[in-house]
Amino acid sequence: MKILSFKLGGHVSFGPKVKKEEAVWDVLAIQNELQVLPSFSSSIVDGIALGFDFVEQIRKLVEAAEKSDRADSFKREFTVIEWLSPIPRTPKNIMCVGKNYDEHAKEMGAEAAPTDLMVFTKSPTAIAADGQTISIHAGLSSKLDYEGELAVVIGKRGKNIPKNLAYDYVFGYTIANDITARDLQEKHKQFFLGKSLDGTCPLGPYLVTKDEIPNPQDLTIVTKVNDEVRQNGSTKDMMFTVESLVSILSQHVTLEPGDVILTGTPAGVGKGMNPPQFLQAGDTVKVSIQGIGTLVNHFE
Repeated sequence: MKILSFKLGGHVSFGPKVKKEEAVWDVLAIQNELQVLPSFSSSIVDGIALGFDFVEQIRKLVEAAEKSDRADSFKREFTVIEWLSPIPRTPKNIMCVGKNYDEHAKEMGAEAAPTDLMVFTKSPTAIAADGQTISIHAGLSSKLDYEGELAVVIGKRGKNIPKNLAYDYVFGYTIANDITARDLQEKHKQFFLGKSLDGTCPLGPYLVTKDEIPNPQDLTIVTKVNDEVRQNGSTKDMMFTVESLVSILSQHVTLEPGDVILTGTPAGVGKGMNPPQFLQAGDTVKVSIQGIGTLVNHFE
């Protein structure tokens, strides 16, 4: 199932993409008008905590709408909605993995890829949506960079999760662009400020449930700047796999439903080019991941 969050006329909702249509089912409207279920979460993060029971609830709502005599009234065309991040706000900081691809580590100047997990975080206020115009932050940075990444969305609370059970705690996947102010990283000698400027964590367009992506270690990642391919990688090249990341992180931090883990970026970032090419006002960045879609943002 491909789930998206949106706003229309001041009404915030979410739902699955309508099959073979450029539209979304407004499941909150379906529940409100048809009263299909005894109760239904009005928050996508609260719903995720129910695991695949949440997916089954959504399916029941869609089936009820389709059987009603006004199914079309519960559909919202993509052309009229404002897309929101599929996870509008995470329970804690977004957890990010650095230098998880060997070639990216090398282009960033490392003589060898790290043997231990490198983790930093981004503020939840950095979250942005597919299609959202993002500030170039000219007053703070002149070296804004892109990083296309697979993002993991946690679906179940867990601590000290064994690697062989890690996928039980995953609800699904989305696309992230881990936008980074390289000069702020250098100035502050750490990652948080350079990674947390407003709008520098676009997520979307969809949250795809894990049943649709049985092997997250075999997905292509392509990032384009103004239609020029900059990154063309595969998640098979991750040094720490999704199940390893979930397991290791859970040894240190209790994972919660709605937590987002950014799994690292392949080679091809602007800083790694010769000469470096950072984002400019007027640029458009597209990050595509097989099985999920394309995340698009314009910079001004």
